[in-house]
Amino acid sequence: MATPDVLIVGAGPTGLVLALSLTRLGVAVRIIDRNPEPSTTSRALAVQARTLEFYHQLGLADSVLARGRRITAAHLWVAGREVAHLRLGDMGRGISPYAYAFVFPQDEHERLLIDRLADEGVAVERPVELTGFVDRGERIAAALTHAGGRTEACEAAYIAGCDGARSRVRETLAIGFGGGTYEHLFYVADVEAHGPVMNGDVHVALDRTDFLAVFPLRDPGRARLVGTVRDEASHRDDLAWKDVGRRAIEWLQVDVGQVNWFSTYRVHHRVADRFRQGRAFLLGDAAHIHSPVGGQGMNTGIGDAVNLAWKLAAVVRGRSAPAILDTYEPERIAFARRLVATTDQVFTGVTSSSALARALRLHIVPRVLPRLSAPLAARRFLFRTVSQTAISYRRSALSEGQAGGVHGGDRLPWVGLAAGDNFAPLTSFDWQVHVYGTARPATRAVCAERRIALHEFAWQPSMADAGLARDALYLVRPDGHVALASIEQSAERLKAYLDTWLRR
Repeated sequence: MATPDVLIVGAGPTGLVLALSLTRLGVAVRIIDRNPEPSTTSRALAVQARTLEFYHQLGLADSVLARGRRITAAHLWVAGREVAHLRLGDMGRGISPYAYAFVFPQDEHERLLIDRLADEGVAVERPVELTGFVDRGERIAAALTHAGGRTEACEAAYIAGCDGARSRVRETLAIGFGGGTYEHLFYVADVEAHGPVMNGDVHVALDRTDFLAVFPLRDPGRARLVGTVRDEASHRDDLAWKDVGRRAIEWLQVDVGQVNWFSTYRVHHRVADRFRQGRAFLLGDAAHIHSPVGGQGMNTGIGDAVNLAWKLAAVVRGRSAPAILDTYEPERIAFARRLVATTDQVFTGVTSSSALARALRLHIVPRVLPRLSAPLAARRFLFRTVSQTAISYRRSALSEGQAGGVHGGDRLPWVGLAAGDNFAPLTSFDWQVHVYGTARPATRAVCAERRIALHEFAWQPSMADAGLARDALYLVRPDGHVALASIEQSAERLKAYLDTWLRR
């Protein structure tokens, strides 16, 4: 077998997106997973707008949209009474081409990614387990174990740990994984049911001791239920559907006719001390795990994968110095820490049995949430936050300048055009310069000399609304974040930036 540039350990969505992205960028990968088959059950459902934008770059968005379901509304119930109705359909209009909430179960998601990776000539190797590795400075030397006990030595330039909360890569590196575990035991069930809340919307129900979330799936009458197991049953190992909390199910009138599958789990909140050590990287659940509030987990791992992929490809292909890999950890760990802290606060309020938490969800939330969620501005702020379109790397070493409301490190604002949008060129998954207005001759000359694609867009008022400045220069990274923003369209500044980060 040919020596891979990157050995990817773990074939969940994070590992699969990393493998697919690297393969599209011309990097040889090998992806292994210790499980004999892909998962057939999953907790992750939400696919956020930022993930769909990445998938558009990879040519996956249309396939995902065809297999999942748009969500137009969410309802919050407290003690049997509906206290908030949040319209979701228009929340992200003008922010993203995917301006809505969307669900696509992780198990189906994985199968789609596996098929696309196979189309690229890469197969997931199963069951193959990483038993250890050594960083030799220039290469990684890994030990793999196949089914039946056969062992194999594998070398690669880099190793990516996408192998979940019990990551062998993280354990081998002895990287801390501080955090904790929530008190309740939760369940997830794929069911066929009917009743008033089986209407295609998301429903979240809170009570003194019970929690239930109802997520519609693509097929009518089918939903994913997430809730709490009865406290008196949570210590047992033989839990089944009969052991789940019933209060919320009963007053939501969810009539379950068939349980297709049922699983229980504990929710943790942890962030690894480091996301990189030498030639080894941690991504997804191997780097951070948190509550399911907001449907962020799978999407954050996919964001890790896209962030790291183009940087690894740049180094492997000799287009950037290895120093660019130093930007992966600070960019992604900062977001992971904020996310875990935020979801921890919300999830504790939703599920804790403390008197303060009960008062919060039973009395304060019903009064405050409807007022906060009604204004369009509030719903758009919620969309930016949950959709991950607000993620910015302004403090990164790769980020420089400001033009209009856009800083270096920000996601490139989306603008709809008469024919298409300004995200269309991002499918190249490569560096490019955007000018909204007219590019100067000096800018054209630098782009031609450095073989950087230049895209000019005729100015229109909606660009200013998005925060872009007329005739400014925006150097865009392969992942769609702005690297350099120059209000004066300085060719000298562009050239200096390229000289720092990109080899000729």
